[in-house]
Amino acid sequence: MRTLTAVLFLPVVCFAAGDTMGSLKTDVIPGRAGVFVDGKYLGPAKNFKVAQTYTLTPGEHEVKLVDPRYMDIVKKVTIEAGKKTVMHETMMALPEAKPPFALLRTENPDHFAAVYINDHFMGHVDEFSNGGQSLAIPPGTYEVKIVPRDGQNVVTKTVTLKADEKTLVK
Repeated sequence: MRTLTAVLFLPVVCFAAGDTMGSLKTDVIPGRAGVFVDGKYLGPAKNFKVAQTYTLTPGEHEVKLVDPRYMDIVKKVTIEAGKKTVMHETMMALPEAKPPFALLRTENPDHFAAVYINDHFMGHVDEFSNGGQSLAIPPGTYEVKIVPRDGQNVVTKTVTLKADEKTLVK
């Protein structure tokens, strides 16, 4: 009895990492705006006053910039392999909210985890994480969700916020 062995030869094509991917650089005012690409939260537009660069696959992508104090911006961008696409945007301010306010603080190991209130992006954890920082919103009952950038260990809590009181979600 014979044993047949098949050997398959495939051509090997090597690409440098920069040749197979492209990048998107965000230069956005305000810099705290959340950057979403194809529905996935990537982080704030600027960290520590430096415009962020995100590695993306070549092709067309939907970029959404979200900040609760500004009108959302949604644009299509085309990413080319080995090239950087720069997105310059200035968001238009919404009217200021009126008091009374309740205060919400957030903590998470991922300081740039997205914070959602009733499924609306409000910012990232580090913006609301210490005694001097908090999110001021009208008193009421809300679903607060903290979503780390890797999508793991999502925190979801329902909280009732009272005027002039600070509540911590972690």
